[in-house]
Amino acid sequence: MLEPDYCRQRQQRLRDVLAEQKLDAAVCAAPAHVYYLTGHWTRWTHQSAVVIFRDGASWLTSANSPSDRSAADENVAYAADHLSTLRQEQPAVVAQQVVRRLEEDNVRRLGFDASEVNSQVVGPFDGACEPIDPQLWQLRRCKDPDELALMKTAIQCTLAMHRRAKEVVEPGVDEVHVFGQLHAAAVSEAGEPLSALLGNDYACAAAGGPPRRGRKAAAGELYILDLGPAYRGYFADNSRTLAVDRQPTDAQHQAWLAVTGAMTIVEQMARPGARCQEIFSAVDEHFKVQRGTGMSHHLGHGVGLQPHEYPHLNPHWDDVLKEGEVISVEPGQYGAQLAGGIRLENQYLVTKDGALNLVEFPLDLV
Repeated sequence: MLEPDYCRQRQQRLRDVLAEQKLDAAVCAAPAHVYYLTGHWTRWTHQSAVVIFRDGASWLTSANSPSDRSAADENVAYAADHLSTLRQEQPAVVAQQVVRRLEEDNVRRLGFDASEVNSQVVGPFDGACEPIDPQLWQLRRCKDPDELALMKTAIQCTLAMHRRAKEVVEPGVDEVHVFGQLHAAAVSEAGEPLSALLGNDYACAAAGGPPRRGRKAAAGELYILDLGPAYRGYFADNSRTLAVDRQPTDAQHQAWLAVTGAMTIVEQMARPGARCQEIFSAVDEHFKVQRGTGMSHHLGHGVGLQPHEYPHLNPHWDDVLKEGEVISVEPGQYGAQLAGGIRLENQYLVTKDGALNLVEFPLDLV
């Protein structure tokens, strides 16, 4: 799980935001934010909330018993169930606790995240309220060592999944069967259940999508496996493409060369200070020259507590890369002549020296 010492450092960064915004405190109750700031993992059936006071204190409420390993200075609890029956009014119960705690410190200006609990805090709170999700998203961009350690374990889960895919993908295999085998491989590698539903793309001869009941892979088709397991709250996101019969056609091989060439362009350009729009444009132009058509979707995005985070390698945003970010890069080419498409995706840590590939698995189609 996340380490208390790093959680306290993240709390201090949020306090710096509070000082800049002239806010007295922040209430964070989205489970990812509670975890990020305190190390307390909120079970999916429960609610929790953390209050970060600008003066340096922190307060956490959690389900049924106070957290015994959080980075909060004060830990309290609430009854999340009665005789093992979950209470549906948990958000209201937690909100009442939060409002009382804010009143104790005479908080007048409050920052809050978008969450079920805070939907019931801002009404009764007697003071000014400001959303702080944009600031939290920016704080989460650069990963601390405890976050990177969890992400690397999630990536190891994808490597186990890719290895298993090479064993089971063949003509006649059912997409749902492949999905089940890959899920089992991820859980086995993690040594515990994944912390979110296994996401991304598991459809054969298609640009993407979930596995389809009764759909069997056929010789000549390409199988995109874009894998997104989550380990203790942190996501991996990387992709490989397999030729179902391990005999890619000339057209498929030429498309593969173009996609791997795009990866090389990104690896050369991605470093702190690089503009994501410029990286996208370089890859888009590469595909127009090599294939006659540009990018049909984003080039990539940040990864962390959510599958998609800042920064966005997407012309609709004008993000600039920062040292310490983990980004996915996923150029692709699709079409009927490819019997599906090719998408290759790595995750990179943006270092002062450039992009460090975190996904050590072959890019080949066979």
